[in-house]
Amino acid sequence: MENTEIRIRTAGPGDAEELLQIYAPYVERTAVTFEYEVPGVLEFAARIRHTLERYPYLAAELDGRLVGYAYAGPFHERAAYDWAVETSIYVEKNRRGEGIGRQLYDALEKALLAQHILNLNACIAYPEKEDEYLTRDSVRFHDRLGYRTVGEFHQCGYKFGRWYNMVWMEKHIGEHTAAPLPVVPFAAIDSEERLG
Repeated sequence: MENTEIRIRTAGPGDAEELLQIYAPYVERTAVTFEYEVPGVLEFAARIRHTLERYPYLAAELDGRLVGYAYAGPFHERAAYDWAVETSIYVEKNRRGEGIGRQLYDALEKALLAQHILNLNACIAYPEKEDEYLTRDSVRFHDRLGYRTVGEFHQCGYKFGRWYNMVWMEKHIGEHTAAPLPVVPFAAIDSEERLG
């Protein structure tokens, strides 16, 4: 059941410290991210700032505290890929299963659609066999949201003395026409369209 008290808003560099508290356990205790070291606050703030130059970076707030975030980035830098993005999401570990992720991704999709993005791609760490560091929960979550698996790379990520696979999942959110509308930066979108 979704938590109706959740407020989705645009994150900013000033949220870096609080968002890092959500992200750090994934770095330190899971293979969900292949990052080895928790970035510093300044580095994380710079990542948020860089993302917001073109794409949405959204935070879920509950009772004045951030409990999750989602953002998009370029799928690839070349111009022909402009209509495709890579999505990422992290929810506070003890709040998973409360509908926060769905609310974040719903808002992210609306914002990306307003930018004229058509393809969402998720790069997901995937275990051949689930273990204490990595389950298949992220793939199951994306599957429920309408993503489909389109590729798998085997033993491409090494963390905690183990090799992990990586899968690509995709979702189309718009019509692919012969003359697609140009992609507009997130900051240029009307504030009502940004979060639906």
